[in-house]
Amino acid sequence: MIYVVGDIHGQLGQLETALNRIEADGGGRVIFLGDLIDRGADSRRVIETLMEGQAAGRDWHVLKGNHDRLAARFLRPEPMYDPQILIGLDWLAPKIGGREMLASYGVTVTDQMRYFQIHAEAMAAVPQAHIDFLDGLLPTFDAGDFFCAHAGIRPGVALADQSEDDLCWIRNVFLDDRRAHPKLIVHGHTAVMAPEHHGNRVNLDSGAAFGRDLTAAVFEGTDCFVLTDTGRVALLP
Repeated sequence: MIYVVGDIHGQLGQLETALNRIEADGGGRVIFLGDLIDRGADSRRVIETLMEGQAAGRDWHVLKGNHDRLAARFLRPEPMYDPQILIGLDWLAPKIGGREMLASYGVTVTDQMRYFQIHAEAMAAVPQAHIDFLDGLLPTFDAGDFFCAHAGIRPGVALADQSEDDLCWIRNVFLDDRRAHPKLIVHGHTAVMAPEHHGNRVNLDSGAAFGRDLTAAVFEGTDCFVLTDTGRVALLP
């Protein structure tokens, strides 16, 4: 059995619920699909929870989402812009969620602040260990029967040759492709109302960023079951 958790987006309470459901099901290896931070109120505690779990020896594997990449690039000595983000936006744009992430570290961002001021306060507030954690997240996880990537893969490109840009950001080229991939692809990134199984891919981003439930699923081979408070529910194509 392998467990997979969708996009958390700073929702600590929902993460705790997902972890409790996993433990109630028996527990074991857990893969987190990335987008740990932003939009929710508790990005810092989400990061700390995952770091503490790994430090305690839990078999937890955490992928890099586009939001995690945006934060890690901003929190460098010289901030780095991510060219994959929509024109006119950056990590601190209100709809993206960087402001909420920084607020969890005690940094209040206002429209009157200059960019260099925000960066200086962020660098002083966010521990280097947290920055290193975000920067070092896994690009993918090959679970044997299935393959995990935050956003998905570029169809027609070997799994070993996927670019980080695509793994963190891809949408329609991947989502609209109905052909079989080398393996079942398990991903998040594109929020849906509830987890979806499309035969060639499984989307576990059920919109925790927008107040919906965070999905934790368990896979036995390629069979997928969503965990609930009352047990497993099969997720079928």
